Amino acid sequence: MPMSWFLLSLALGRSPAVVSLERLVDPHDTARCSVGLSCHLWDGDVLCLPGSIEPASGPVLVPTRLQTELVLRCPQETDCALCVRVVVHLAVHGAWEEPEEKSDWELQEPRNASLLAQVVLSFQAYPTTRCALLEVQVPAALVLPGQSVGSAVFDCFEAGLGAEVRIWSYTQPRYQKELNVTQQLPDGDNVRLVLDVSEEQDFGLLLYWDQVQGPLKTWKHKNLTGPQTITLNHTDLVPCLCIQVWPLEPDSVRTSFCPFREDPRAHRNLWRMARLRLLSLGTWQLDAPCSLRAKMALCWQAPDQGPCQPLVPPMLQENVTMNKPHEFPLLRSHPNLCVQVSTWEKVQLQECLWADSLGPFKDDMLLVEVRTGPNNTAVCALEAGGCTALPSNGSTRAAHLGEQLLQDFWTQQCVQLWNDDDLGALWACPMDKYIHKRWVLVWLVCLLLVAALFFLLLLKKDRVKAAPRARTALLLHSADGAGYERLVGALASALSKLPLRVAVDLWSRRELSAHGALAWFHGQRHRTLQEDGVVVLLFSPAAAAQCQQWLQHQTVESGPHDALASWLSCVLPDFLQGRVAGRYVGVYFDGLLHPDAVPAPFRAAPLFSLPSQLPGFLDVLQGGCAPRPGRLADKAEQVAQALRAALDSCTSYSGAPGCGEVWDPGSYPAFE
Repeated sequence: MPMSWFLLSLALGRSPAVVSLERLVDPHDTARCSVGLSCHLWDGDVLCLPGSIEPASGPVLVPTRLQTELVLRCPQETDCALCVRVVVHLAVHGAWEEPEEKSDWELQEPRNASLLAQVVLSFQAYPTTRCALLEVQVPAALVLPGQSVGSAVFDCFEAGLGAEVRIWSYTQPRYQKELNVTQQLPDGDNVRLVLDVSEEQDFGLLLYWDQVQGPLKTWKHKNLTGPQTITLNHTDLVPCLCIQVWPLEPDSVRTSFCPFREDPRAHRNLWRMARLRLLSLGTWQLDAPCSLRAKMALCWQAPDQGPCQPLVPPMLQENVTMNKPHEFPLLRSHPNLCVQVSTWEKVQLQECLWADSLGPFKDDMLLVEVRTGPNNTAVCALEAGGCTALPSNGSTRAAHLGEQLLQDFWTQQCVQLWNDDDLGALWACPMDKYIHKRWVLVWLVCLLLVAALFFLLLLKKDRVKAAPRARTALLLHSADGAGYERLVGALASALSKLPLRVAVDLWSRRELSAHGALAWFHGQRHRTLQEDGVVVLLFSPAAAAQCQQWLQHQTVESGPHDALASWLSCVLPDFLQGRVAGRYVGVYFDGLLHPDAVPAPFRAAPLFSLPSQLPGFLDVLQGGCAPRPGRLADKAEQVAQALRAALDSCTSYSGAPGCGEVWDPGSYPAFE
């Protein structure tokens, strides 16, 4: 009885396990939204123009999270492509602006305007870039500040196997940067063979190579019970691999199908499996699982490892069938003679069959003798740029030695490799006698170069020993807003221009996000102290208050100071156990904090106010390797100049945004 079945050529990674992916039948892109929202997908691709980020003057729709999912787009049952589904989670930011004086109508009628926004999805998989635009409408009942309103789903971006894709999303009007995600797609190691056979139906499965000449060659034969899914390694696919299935019943009809005949991957695999084999002088055989027609020709490989030069003409390409002997009537073998097998003008396989028996390539010149008549002979020398006629006025090697090569040819000092009475002959002429071997001069030059190199290495080694190794400084601070971050960044940049290696979370946001704040701070502290570096604690009013809260309650409320809680849990044990000397130093900025505001346990480390106490701070940082006093003062002034501009913007008026409150002796009690 006939059985329906189909082949799904889909890579699912290196594991042989079968993974089920959702199948989409619609060949066109689609979009949908969660309950309560309405979506509209603009037709066709749109330009990827992000536009400028504007302050939010009212409620705006923003992306809060980006998710991807692999699906299959199958417009036909046996024609599927890998596709990336994108899910964007959305929330409302900001609120409606209420007028100062409301009319009677406004007092009676609640605001019922819906929120309309555009969600832009950008997709990049080298060398392709696409953008899709979704129009999302949020009803008035869901327009609440900070409220999650649902999600939008886009189906889908097609991508190739093994591709690395990057997707990012933003909404218009914009008030923040886009969200982005990078994903590595499966690399194509496995292929699923899905046999749609009735349940409990017993059937036979035969995988075989269909040989054009001769009987079929069995690869695998199994008796199975339906339904079945079989996983094949992609490297096993060849053009002549066929599948045959039949019910395990008397006189059943067998169904055969060869799905890989036009598959480029299968053809590449075939040439990887193909091998050239030397049978005898001038006789070769091309072994491969499948019988495919190709062209075979000899080529000449020069010792410089340049391209192998085909010997056409005078030797013409010959049709060759795989797994059948083929012969070139050579008179004599030579290590530089190689065999090229080509299909459609593309070289698929090349082997120098005498490499093992005759040794490495020789520095011989191949002369091509072409017979143009009964008594007429033309000679040229085969080189990378073609065949140089002899004699020649050119600038090539063969042109310079043309007279000598012709003399060797006429006096039969060259070795004849091949001869055809009508077409011509091939001659290999040794070039050793033309090379002037001045070994004494060569050795002298080599010895001079070695001596000069050894002298330079000694100088470099002495310089490395003389130069002190830059010490590492790890800066730990609280997240007090953009202004304070600019101040911390200015300090880090200024210190990095000294003989110091500076580590600060502001410069490692991606790594911090990937590993988590606690793991990043713990690793940086361990590395810094292991390398005899120093950890710098930067205290702002908010940081001092948070530290005191930690000391009193052993906890810190979540919020903008989550990073502080992470590094505080890493360093506090050292302060409580007295492991501070030479490892830690405290810093606060002039005008932002009083030293009495720093909690007592942290005063065990040297405490400096910047920029007023910069010389002492730099001396501690450089751990006794500080420059002379005059140079130390110059370095301190350079750092101070870098700090003053950022510090002035923080202290220009009390309560400057992003810098915390400027210290007031009456506002903060002394922490003991």
